[in-house]
Amino acid sequence: MPQDTAALPPIGLFDVRAQQALIRPEIDRRLAAVLDSGRFVQGPEVEELERALATFAGTAHCVGVSSGTDALQIAMMAEGIGRGDAVFLPAFTYTATAEVPLVLGATPVFVDVDPVTFNLDVEDLRRRLALVKAEGKLRPRAVVGVDLFGLPADWPAIEAICAEEGMFALDDAAQAFGAALGGKRLGNWAGAAALSFYPTKTLGCYGDGGALLTNDADKADLYRSLRTHGEGKTRYEVMRTGMNGRLDTIQAAILLCKLPLMEDELAARARVAAGYDAALSGKVQTPARPEGAESAYGLYSILLADEAQRGRVQEACKARGVPTAVYYPLPLHHQPAYREAHAGAIAGAPPLPVSEALCKRILALPMHPYLDDAQVARVKEAVLAGL
Repeated sequence: MPQDTAALPPIGLFDVRAQQALIRPEIDRRLAAVLDSGRFVQGPEVEELERALATFAGTAHCVGVSSGTDALQIAMMAEGIGRGDAVFLPAFTYTATAEVPLVLGATPVFVDVDPVTFNLDVEDLRRRLALVKAEGKLRPRAVVGVDLFGLPADWPAIEAICAEEGMFALDDAAQAFGAALGGKRLGNWAGAAALSFYPTKTLGCYGDGGALLTNDADKADLYRSLRTHGEGKTRYEVMRTGMNGRLDTIQAAILLCKLPLMEDELAARARVAAGYDAALSGKVQTPARPEGAESAYGLYSILLADEAQRGRVQEACKARGVPTAVYYPLPLHHQPAYREAHAGAIAGAPPLPVSEALCKRILALPMHPYLDDAQVARVKEAVLAGL
């Protein structure tokens, strides 16, 4: 029988309060400075944050924007992606990755994912790229790789394909800020990396926020223009059609308080993941650890044998006060918003069996830097009880 959890400290799937308790005085100081200055839009804290984020990631440039979704959109707008263009992206990810090409008039082409890493399957990308080229209806323009749950995608392979085909490689690193591949942090792979600072991310603000990392100075200047209505050198010089995609000064101030904690928090996430791995490996499929890749563990998701076993584990966790979540219950090509685009992208498109199967078997466990040993032990015991 599960133990009585009423007297035990609650476990959060995510936890923003524990972190806030450590830095609340600095947050209050930073917010007071913004309120006193009255510079709520494009205040000096935004540029300060951009410099700090670029330094942390080891990139030449960072451009703060209003959300991870807007980061993706600005990057695609800078490439002129629109009607008649094919944008290849994984079928197993969050909706933002697919909605941006459609908003711009382009067509998302869904690619299956690898059954071990859950990231874009490079061989399936080649297969679908060949089909698009053979049909001749769409121009292959970009590949959006997603570093799902914090694990870097296979960027050397994706970059090689994009170089061969003259396509733009865009890194959707919304769940993976702080992750690294081949000794380089994300932001140094692909043409640009889009970050999200949604509160539950590895670096989260207290609302919406995002950024673009790049090593291309011209692209960084273009991103800054596009985020501010296409401005030129002055506010009322409009060089191009842009959008209102600026990062609020208050959110930049909060992120400046949080960024100094990142190295320790990444290490803490890795310790939690190692603890889960030790107890669960061999009993369920635990997150992959490819050689040379360092996950940021934005999420820790296990793969169960089938939907029935997942249900049993969920019930066992619930009975013990352990929260779980399913990311994601449907692959994107089955979502009502994308069915028509999927059907029209490739005539008689091959199935996406891995993405479809993952949705029935995936389960996310609590993952944040402030889980203590006792809480990690409770999570492991609850999962094992449900197997």
